[in-house]
Amino acid sequence: MLRIAGTLIVLLALTGGIAPAGAADFFELLEDVPVMPELEPVADAGIEFDTPSGRIVEAYAIGATSRRAVLNFYRRTLPQLGWQAGAGDAFLREDESLSIDFFGTDGELTVRFTIAPAAN
Repeated sequence: MLRIAGTLIVLLALTGGIAPAGAADFFELLEDVPVMPELEPVADAGIEFDTPSGRIVEAYAIGATSRRAVLNFYRRTLPQLGWQAGAGDAFLREDESLSIDFFGTDGELTVRFTIAPAAN
């Protein structure tokens, strides 16, 4: 019974029925990456296209937060959505990698999220 309940919770989280812990919303272009509550997505700043080896998607967000807080949030949240921690600020899932890059200073941070085909 507990196994069924756990599976149901994961399915609801993946289909949008419930949000992962601490997540308020998802990026428009990255429907499988939540937006940290302290960040605000930058409209029309992202790109999305398909390549023979997979999709490439970029999305940006800004906020009065720190790099450490952003990384802590995504290290807690992304595994709930099937992403596994990779090297540095990267995460891996199936045949894709998600990298998180920072611009600006803590308190005036711009964060870029990039999904690309994983290196084989």
